[in-house]
Amino acid sequence: MDKENLNLRETLEFYIAAGVDETCGDGVLTLSDRDKILPQTKENISGTAARPATSALALSSAAAVKNADDICRGVGSIDELRQIVENFDGCSLKYNAKHTVIGDGNPAADVMFIGEAPGAEEDMVGKAFVGRSGQLLDKMLAAVGLDRSQCYICNILPWRPPGNRSPSDAEIAVCLPFLKKQIELVKPEYIFLLGAVAANSLLGCSEGISHLRGRWMEYEATDGRKIKVLAGYHPAYLLRTPAQKAKAWADFLRLKKKLNENN
Repeated sequence: MDKENLNLRETLEFYIAAGVDETCGDGVLTLSDRDKILPQTKENISGTAARPATSALALSSAAAVKNADDICRGVGSIDELRQIVENFDGCSLKYNAKHTVIGDGNPAADVMFIGEAPGAEEDMVGKAFVGRSGQLLDKMLAAVGLDRSQCYICNILPWRPPGNRSPSDAEIAVCLPFLKKQIELVKPEYIFLLGAVAANSLLGCSEGISHLRGRWMEYEATDGRKIKVLAGYHPAYLLRTPAQKAKAWADFLRLKKKLNENN
């Protein structure tokens, strides 16, 4: 086998071990095509060769989730949590990110806003929601009489996925204990989930944001507290789809009404 075919074989074996069953480029290569490249052995015909690697990856992710859970238990402040997350080595996203982005705003706020992950600007600065999405969020907050001194703003993930890609289920699972600990420490009365990834990750559902928005839900924190939750569109989506800003405004008015009821 020449060097070019060897490299292709190694690449395809890596993709199969990682669970990829289709790749797209100038053409489409599916698992049914792999025997044209991989040697005809009993292992790769049956697919059993890929299973140990996949299982090892799953076990590694499970261990990282448990480790994240364990190290969060004794944390007593946001500053302490920030230090722990910065030293955490269980998520590969950390090694491509410039900064660990925990949260911004008031760590004793009544309202907590949760997005998906830091973007390029957030990764560069080390602060949540400072790019174009953050600027729009600031304007939306101001429209209902809020600012960052009255809110706590964070993301599901503390590290930016390369190229702003969507986070994987494994990455979300590993980082979720850090978010849940932030909720436990801040003790908000209300949580506003920005976008489907944030809503699905925290609420453990798979509904689209268009179905989740517009109604109050409930989240039970790790300390047993019941917190009222509202979901809405992510500011980045609104920048791409300005026609949805009217619905986003309606959701922020729902939040304002709740806050006014308690004042």
